[in-house]
Amino acid sequence: MTVATTLPTLNDAVLSAALTGFNVQGQKSLPPWLFYDDIGSALFEQITALPEYYLTRTERALFTTHAEEIVTALGADITLAELGAGSAAKTGILLRAAADAQPNVLYQPIDISPSALDEAAAGIALHIPGVTVVPQVANYITERYSIIRPPHHRVLALYIGSSIGNFSPSEARSILCNLRHHLAPGDALLLGTDLAPSAHKTVATLLAAYDDASGTTAAFNKNILHRLNRELAANFSLDSFAHRARWNASESRIEMHLESLIPQTVHIAGKSIDFAAQETIHTENSYKFTTAARTALLTDAHFTPTRTFTDPAHTFAVTLATAI
Repeated sequence: MTVATTLPTLNDAVLSAALTGFNVQGQKSLPPWLFYDDIGSALFEQITALPEYYLTRTERALFTTHAEEIVTALGADITLAELGAGSAAKTGILLRAAADAQPNVLYQPIDISPSALDEAAAGIALHIPGVTVVPQVANYITERYSIIRPPHHRVLALYIGSSIGNFSPSEARSILCNLRHHLAPGDALLLGTDLAPSAHKTVATLLAAYDDASGTTAAFNKNILHRLNRELAANFSLDSFAHRARWNASESRIEMHLESLIPQTVHIAGKSIDFAAQETIHTENSYKFTTAARTALLTDAHFTPTRTFTDPAHTFAVTLATAI
């Protein structure tokens, strides 16, 4: 599979994001989609296999247990479309269930990383006969994308891995509303959400998932600076910044930051950006959901939750919702 991308457009978007996030009086920030260049995507795949990162293995277990029920819930032939597909490792479980239920399956992964889509297409072709992969290289946050609907099929849209948690409530609503515009009434969304701390799940468990002992998440976070150096000719010293993970209880979210260890000035595209010691760049939020928050988000985007699957410890949820 050959995938084309337009590098100057990408660099323009990266430059705009960086200058917007740094040209502020208060908290400096960068949007989380900047993580996912080829290096960042590979690092994230490593994170998903870490012992501290329970999210991926828990969601995979839910798919393994409930894949047939999820796939057949629409009562018709389906085509699957996935936002932020990555290498589609977990999605293969659902694709196998779909391939067992119908003779041909169209899978439409949408991702910013061409290498991740290449890996997904190669793996599916090798291991899941009967599935046709039609990928799109796109940033589903900032760029247009499309979803193909074969005749007499319903669309099962996937937004899994708790990716929705990386966005503010208003941004998350916008993403789901945009997705809803691509769907017809009766189509469905499968949404993965990490759950808020509870009697079953401690804040310490959450923090460990975003600050693992091996330092892989720290490398993932710092790679965003490496990307700015490479694509914008910036001069960040990665050793002068430290990875920090924090729990913000009032917002119900984990925050990732890069903390400047010293006073320093960084140059980006002819602009000088000053950092004080201990000043941070806010790089990611990961919101954690209660049942009420998840239901409100789906309802606001014109979906009706129909079934929710959770693990025995109630750490993670996968919700099937119908487009209305």
